Amino acid sequence: MRIAVIGSGALGGYFGALLARDGHDVTFTARGQHLDAIRANGLRITGQTEIRLAVDVTDDAGRIGPVDLVLLAVKATQLEGVLANLEALVGEQTAVVTLQNGLEAPSLVADVVGRDHVLPGVVRVYTRIAEPGVIDHMGGPGSITIGEWENADTSRVAAIRAAFAAAGIPSPAPADIWQDLWCKVMFVVPTGMLGALADAPLGVQRTGLRENLASIMVEVRQVGLAQGVDLADAVEQTLAFADQMPAEATTSLHRDLDAGIPGELDPLVGGVRRLGRRAGVPTPLFDLGHALLERRLG
Repeated sequence: MRIAVIGSGALGGYFGALLARDGHDVTFTARGQHLDAIRANGLRITGQTEIRLAVDVTDDAGRIGPVDLVLLAVKATQLEGVLANLEALVGEQTAVVTLQNGLEAPSLVADVVGRDHVLPGVVRVYTRIAEPGVIDHMGGPGSITIGEWENADTSRVAAIRAAFAAAGIPSPAPADIWQDLWCKVMFVVPTGMLGALADAPLGVQRTGLRENLASIMVEVRQVGLAQGVDLADAVEQTLAFADQMPAEATTSLHRDLDAGIPGELDPLVGGVRRLGRRAGVPTPLFDLGHALLERRLG
């Protein structure tokens, strides 16, 4: 496949390197010191996966041209800045996989390239930029779950899943990609918001603050149900998942807010609130949490 990886940070760098190692024609986008380091020394993956590759990298996605697959791997806060270049990458059969945290990215991308080109994706891996040009693979399933907008079984999705699997990227077929996306949000966003508000790692949230955490998750469920997503048992399942995670775990949202960085506060916490308002579903805990965290940031 001819693949464009938009955003070669912790996610894009890791998954793109696996696909390039497997022989796909992959072009990466990067900027600043990360771009300079990849040009000079190649892209390096360390930790649980060891890879070093000379790769095609650019700071101008518009020069890449139409591809078979776009991995849209920028953070949700950077999405608006890359939307203008997407049309130049999309041909008749191109699939654009959205890997952002939160709920709004698939619709924002569909507004630009059309719904038929968008495959909502859910990524599960622990990676970070260790230094410019170097991605540290710390663990996790290392998977990308994708699906067509209407959950149809198509040859396009089957081919992409097969390419992922051959490259060492598990790609399970979900019963409902939207349910999978909402379930990830139900874990990441409440634990990030409550963690930042209480300065509490996951172990404290799931014990001393368990009722508070569950109440925030219920708000996510109610908004999701209003969107037609089956989340009947999702709160209980998400709490059970949280019980299995390391007690000291914190989310990137929590860490960013502790450092005084807004990070993904608006696309994650604000995104749930926006969808709630559109559906007429109250989100008082999200409203309060968003207001308190914005006030802290000044």
